Amino acid sequence: MSDNRKYYYLKLKENYFDEDAIVLLESMQDGILYSNILLKLYLKSLKNGGKLQLDENIPYTAQMIATITRQQVGTVERALQIFMKLGLVEPLQNGALYMSNIELLIGQSSTEGERKRRARLALQEQKALPKAGADICPPEIEIEKEIEIEKERERELDTGQPARAAYGRYENVFLSQSELDGLKADLPDKWNYYIDRLSCHIASSGKRYRSHAATIYKWAQEDAAKKAPKKGIPDYSCKEGESL
Repeated sequence: MSDNRKYYYLKLKENYFDEDAIVLLESMQDGILYSNILLKLYLKSLKNGGKLQLDENIPYTAQMIATITRQQVGTVERALQIFMKLGLVEPLQNGALYMSNIELLIGQSSTEGERKRRARLALQEQKALPKAGADICPPEIEIEKEIEIEKERERELDTGQPARAAYGRYENVFLSQSELDGLKADLPDKWNYYIDRLSCHIASSGKRYRSHAATIYKWAQEDAAKKAPKKGIPDYSCKEGESL
């Protein structure tokens, strides 16, 4: 079965450690320790929307924070005082502490597959560029393809049915083996054309279809209807010397 739990992660900008508050913090005596505590508190607060709480009713105390950050209580107390002076932490009415600007740092995903997908996409960005003249997919097309492939894998886990394979120029047309066999049988000279046509259409328009096989059949029927001779009004006129 797929994992439908929520996962939270910290999104740090490239210049996070260059921000004035962090530079000032780390320039202090024991500043690196304080910086480490700050990051741990950000992580601990993610699932509670930035609030440092064990649960809805129990806010973290300095002693509890010292335990979870593996630091001395005195160090934690000094760090919290500095965080509040720098505007990094704010006290709430219920006694809990709130990590300021946490909304800008929270990332969230709903499935394990999505987390893996993001990691793969990050790795792909680091790969060398293809050779000149190669058929390059735009980044957004690659991302969409990755998402669809991951969904197929999750569908396979949920239903026990084999995942549909990817076809077409941009590998974004998904068909089961039976659907592919049906297209080959019903459209023997056109099945590959329609797969590529749908692949290019999805890549260029960003549209999604519930069934790629059904969309191909629909297009084939519409094309056949356009080629069929139109039934017009019979011509009952007579040429000279003819009679009805």
